Amino acid sequence: MSTTYNNPQTLQWQAMSRDHHLAPFSDYQQLSDSGPRIIVKGDGVYLWDSEGHKILDGMAGLWCAAIGYGRDELADAASRQMKELPFYNTFFMTAHPPVLELAKVIAEIAPPSMNHVFFTGSGSEGNDTMLRMVRHYWALKGQPSKKVIIGRHNGYHGSTVAGASLGGMQGMHEQGGMIPDIVHIPQPYWFGEGGDMPADEFGIWAAEQLEKKILEVGVDKVAAFIAEPIQGAGGVIVPPDSYWPKIREILAKYDILFVADEVICGFGRTGEWFGSDYYGNTPDLMTIAKGLTSGYIPMGGLIVGDKVAEVLKQGGDFNHGFTYSGHPVAAAVALENIRILREEKILERVRAETAPYLQQRLRELLDHPLVGEVRGLGMLGAIELVKDKTTRERYAGKGVGMLCRGHCFNNGLIMRAVGDTMIIAPPLVISKAEIDELVSKARRCLDLTLQDLQG
Repeated sequence: MSTTYNNPQTLQWQAMSRDHHLAPFSDYQQLSDSGPRIIVKGDGVYLWDSEGHKILDGMAGLWCAAIGYGRDELADAASRQMKELPFYNTFFMTAHPPVLELAKVIAEIAPPSMNHVFFTGSGSEGNDTMLRMVRHYWALKGQPSKKVIIGRHNGYHGSTVAGASLGGMQGMHEQGGMIPDIVHIPQPYWFGEGGDMPADEFGIWAAEQLEKKILEVGVDKVAAFIAEPIQGAGGVIVPPDSYWPKIREILAKYDILFVADEVICGFGRTGEWFGSDYYGNTPDLMTIAKGLTSGYIPMGGLIVGDKVAEVLKQGGDFNHGFTYSGHPVAAAVALENIRILREEKILERVRAETAPYLQQRLRELLDHPLVGEVRGLGMLGAIELVKDKTTRERYAGKGVGMLCRGHCFNNGLIMRAVGDTMIIAPPLVISKAEIDELVSKARRCLDLTLQDLQG
C-alpha cells in the first residue's frame, strides 16, 4: 500500500533514515523505497505523524504505552531524578534510593514468594539474565548438568542471541547464532494448529508435549520451562482453558524451574498485575519490561522467587549485569507509572469495564466474510483472516495480513499483522468511545482488504 508524503520535512527525515538509520526488524530495501512514517507526537491513545495525520494506536507502541502518551507526571519524575542523580551504577556494593524503592514496590504487586528483582535495560536482557541465573542456580545446587531450557515454537523472548534462542521464531533462528541446550515444544495455537480436535482436548495435548520433551531430554538435564502466559508477537495466542492447569500439573511432577515471560502481559494487560495472576500460575522467575515504565524510558528486569534468591544469596558472586541495571531515572519513572496505575485504579477499570467491552465489540467482527476467529483477553485481541470460515483455509500467497495493515496505515489505525492474523493491544487507558472508533476503523480496513481480494 503506497503512501504519498508531501511535507518537505518528512522527506528530509526519510532521507536521513535511508542514509543513516538501520531500523529493527526491517527489510532495508523496502524501507528505503517507501520511507518510514515519521511519528512526531502522542497524546492519550493517539499519535500524529509528520504529515498531520491522527492515528489511533491499537498497539500501545510495542505493547508498552500502558497509561497512554503525554503523561506529564512521568516526564516530571524523570526530570526530578535527572537533576538529583542522573546516573549511577548498582555494581560494587552500591545502590541508590529509586532502585531500592522500585524493587520493594514490585515485590508488593508480584505473586506471593516473589520478593527480589534483578534490573535490566529491556525484556531481552531480562531473558538473557534468566538463562544465566537459572544455570547458575542449578550449578550452586550441585546439579550443573541441568542446563536445558524448554521454550515453545513461535514464542517470543527477545532478539538478543539468548532471547532469540529461547524463542521459537524460525525466521530469527535461520539468521544464526543460536545457543545450545535450548529446545522447543508446540504452541497452544488451536485455531492455526488444532485441526479437528476440540479446543480443550488440543490444550491438553499441547501441554503434554512439555512432559514428553522433559522425558526425551532427561529430567536430570532440564533446568527450566519458559513461556508467555499469552503469546504476544506470535499472534496473541490465548491457550485453551485446559492448557495451563495441565502445565501446572506437569511442572509439579518434575524438579525444573518455571519462567513466565511477562514482558507483554505484565502490569495490567490482562486486567491483573501479571498474566500469571490471571491464570493462577506460580512461576519461579518472571521477566518484565514494557508496561513497567509505560515505554517512556527503557527498563526491564527479572522478578526472582524466594526459592531461587535464597540459593543465589549463598553462592558468592553472580558475575552478570549491565551498566544500566536499575538506572535511577528509569526507576523513578517506573515508580511513578506504578503509582498512577494504582491510584487511578486503571487495572480495576480494565478488568470491570473496558476489557469486557473491547472483547465484546471485537467479537462483532465475526460476521465479516474475512474473519475466521476473534480471540482475546483483557487488552489483547486477535482477528484471524481466512478465505473459508469453515475449513479455516487461508488466502495462500496473498499476504492478506499485510494488505490489511496497509489499509490500517492509511485509515488512522495501527494494528499489527502476524502472518494473516491482525492483533491489537491498545493502551490500558482507552475509553469505550475510543474502543468504538478502533472497531469501526478495523471493520473499514477489513472491507477494503476484502475488496482487494475480490478485485
